[in-house]
Amino acid sequence: MGFYLVQVAYKDTAAKTLIGHPQAREDAIGKACASVGGKLHSFFFSFGEYDVAMIAEFPDNATAAGFGLDAVAGGAVSKYHTTVLLTPAEGVEAMKKAKIDSYAPPQ
Repeated sequence: MGFYLVQVAYKDTAAKTLIGHPQAREDAIGKACASVGGKLHSFFFSFGEYDVAMIAEFPDNATAAGFGLDAVAGGAVSKYHTTVLLTPAEGVEAMKKAKIDSYAPPQ
């Protein structure tokens, strides 16, 4: 299972609905994550470029991408951004692999 930072911006119509009917979305998002074998670890409303920031765990990248596609297809989201997160151990492993990389830049 991998970890993902997901940032979401609502469409104006979704924002109007939330203002008219205030609701915590954490339970609904947690159930949606679980329905595809994932787990919601944290959920925050935010302000700025995105209205929601969350950390979720999904079985693989394809599942994470499918979750995002479904969220966008629902019609309430104007922007959806996913960042793959590495655990500290995965980060160290990546550093070790970079050390032995033989990539040569264009000449």
